Amino acid sequence: MTSSIWHDKVKRLLKSEIVRRGITYEQLVDLLADIGVEETKASIDSKMSRGTFSAAFLVQCLVAIGCKSFCPEISADMVEEPRAIYKAKKKATYEIQE
Repeated sequence: MTSSIWHDKVKRLLKSEIVRRGITYEQLVDLLADIGVEETKASIDSKMSRGTFSAAFLVQCLVAIGCKSFCPEISADMVEEPRAIYKAKKKATYEIQE
């Protein structure tokens, strides 16, 4: 597998753990701050969209969200990136194109 495929899998693993707990990235900023990790919502958005973050960031997030056990298994219930293309229309309405 290529490096980009592994980055995507790790991103989906972390996203799935966050989504399972109903935590937003805004809340993750506060949870990380509680354990002494300074991040902004923008920096988290960037890391998650790229999928390139350190193992330390992965573990910090898992600790911050209260994950007690972590099985890095790729499964069907993992969060996937949307497949639809969003195209902005006038007056901030959006149309989904497939």
